[in-house]
Amino acid sequence: MKVLLAGYNIDREVIEDLKKHSPPRLDITPETLSASYARISRDPRPVDELRRAAREEVEKARRSNQNIIFKMGHHSVAEHAVFNFDIIGVSRLAIEEIEKFRLCSYTEKSQRYITLKDDFVLPEEIVKAGKQDIFVEIIKAQNSLYGKLYEKLRPYFFDKHPELSANPKKQAIPEGWAKEDARYVASLATEGQLGMTINGRNLEFLIRRFASKKLAELQQLKARIYELAKEVAPSIILFTESSNYDTKTYEEFRNRAARLMSASLKKGWPCLKETVRLVDCTRGGDDKLLASILHTTSSLSYGQCLAKVKALKPRRKRELVKAAFERLEFYDFPLREFEFVNFTFDIVLSASCFAQLKRHRMATLTCQDYAPGLGVTIPPSVEEIGAKREFVDMIERTNDVYFHLKNYVGPAADYILTNAHRRRALLKVNPRELYHISRLREDTTAQWDIRDLSAKMSALAKKAMPLTCLLLGGKDKYPNIYKKAFGRSPKVLPPDLKQ
Repeated sequence: MKVLLAGYNIDREVIEDLKKHSPPRLDITPETLSASYARISRDPRPVDELRRAAREEVEKARRSNQNIIFKMGHHSVAEHAVFNFDIIGVSRLAIEEIEKFRLCSYTEKSQRYITLKDDFVLPEEIVKAGKQDIFVEIIKAQNSLYGKLYEKLRPYFFDKHPELSANPKKQAIPEGWAKEDARYVASLATEGQLGMTINGRNLEFLIRRFASKKLAELQQLKARIYELAKEVAPSIILFTESSNYDTKTYEEFRNRAARLMSASLKKGWPCLKETVRLVDCTRGGDDKLLASILHTTSSLSYGQCLAKVKALKPRRKRELVKAAFERLEFYDFPLREFEFVNFTFDIVLSASCFAQLKRHRMATLTCQDYAPGLGVTIPPSVEEIGAKREFVDMIERTNDVYFHLKNYVGPAADYILTNAHRRRALLKVNPRELYHISRLREDTTAQWDIRDLSAKMSALAKKAMPLTCLLLGGKDKYPNIYKKAFGRSPKVLPPDLKQ
């Protein structure tokens, strides 16, 4: 066996510094890795020799990449090239679009830990429409209220949790609660930043998808990212223009949906009041989960396994499920077979909550536009400090400006909406990922909005598949959940529960 570290990410400034002290060279590019790995399937030489050959003949390696990706359609070779981007001074609205791409890594500036300043993006569409004054006025009013709420919420949380405020090491917790609740009045135009790690294949996809977006900010971001990537790896970023598929498909459905919904509303379709509904799930999910585990661990067909499971008594089924869970610690993922069944949730959630839910990318998440008609999510703490009326007044002012801007700038009016505004989302998730969401987001340290959403999803899932969801719950509750199922505590406790 021979294992070599072929490469790793290093800071570009380090690369530029090294280039200054060495003769000019072409091989400082991730393209050589793509080209050399692409040759593995047809070239008998060891991989390290293929990499050496690619470094020595960079132009040939680039032509090879283009031929393999463009002519042969093997886009996977571009995945061996990895890029890191600092994305600074973009709006919360743009960040939502950036983080839709699942097979990438993001770390974002948190409005929970950082006190917001009066930093916001002034959209090009607003300026061109001559609506800069009204836009800036309402943003500054929102930010002013953010500051007032924070100043009131900070002592409120410190007084409510004296055990935390008395400990200097834990004062950041109530401090964070004050910031995260005050932010509900801040707009989606608020500036943020993030670090993004992305491979060449997904980078090309991001550039092409952004080319079809209507927001000028996304167009500018696409152009800058492409410019930087093309500079170091021109051979693996090829399909960058918008397509009719990306540009027109959803637009066509919006038009069709408008006609359908108009007819439906005349018939008086009911308006759903629940914020979380389980609208679909795998029928017989518990049985199908057990059948899939038996399929992995036996020589029977899936149909035979399912028939065996269906013939079992409930007590025996529970014993089998417990066997799958018995050695599960709080940090473990359930078996891969948990991915064979699914839940679909129809959710109404705030922008603040959506920002957290979208991070769970091993699921299918689609969403509608933000809709002031769905109301807003008001943090309970805002009511408790007597600031609800002031909060609601600001929302009403914001809505008035939003509907005014909508007539002039279309989708760019969304910048003015706040973290409290809501949208509908559809989430399809398998139990394996739902366990991850539940462990992280139902924990007492999680933000209250996403914690409430996660608890509602877990409760609905448990009703539909009680065996599959036997150990759902937050990390801090896991020892008690486990003990209830097995009559003893798990071997490993979460770090924050150890004495």
